[in-house]
Amino acid sequence: MPRIVLTAGLLQISLICLNFAAYRFMFSIVLYQPEIPPNTGNIIRLCANSGADLHLVKPLGFPLDSAKMKRAGLDYHEFARISLHETFEDCLAALEGRRIFALTTKGRTRPDQAEFRPDDVFLFGPETRGLPAAILERLPENQKLRLPMLPGSRSMNLSNTVAVMLYEAWRQNGYHGGI
Repeated sequence: MPRIVLTAGLLQISLICLNFAAYRFMFSIVLYQPEIPPNTGNIIRLCANSGADLHLVKPLGFPLDSAKMKRAGLDYHEFARISLHETFEDCLAALEGRRIFALTTKGRTRPDQAEFRPDDVFLFGPETRGLPAAILERLPENQKLRLPMLPGSRSMNLSNTVAVMLYEAWRQNGYHGGI
């Protein structure tokens, strides 16, 4: 049964299965103002299967109980740890002291050129517009990552990008905790 806890303005929805109660989450995924429910549902499923925790920054482009999001995540919602933040600043406060990498078409560093470590955070922007310049300007250039694409390509699907990034970071850390 989900637990909802309101602490210092942060609504945290803890959906941890007993099997995962003792597992230490290695990476965090942050979706800044996600717009498309099936993408978020797919990412919830990805987080449940990889041990990453998920942070959602409002406003969301859909209600959390969206049928499309639930359908995409199937029954994996109960296996994921999800935190909902009112603002980006609230999210940063919850992740204080951790390295943040932003995935952006404006990045110059490929994920295979960076060295990831446990507790790293991967930040993704809204599907239709990406991360705002004001957020990107706060990060060092080597923490702005770009997935390689063919010339003329605009961007990749959000849930695919999250999967590629998360599995590269997990691979670099020996798929710790995976079977």
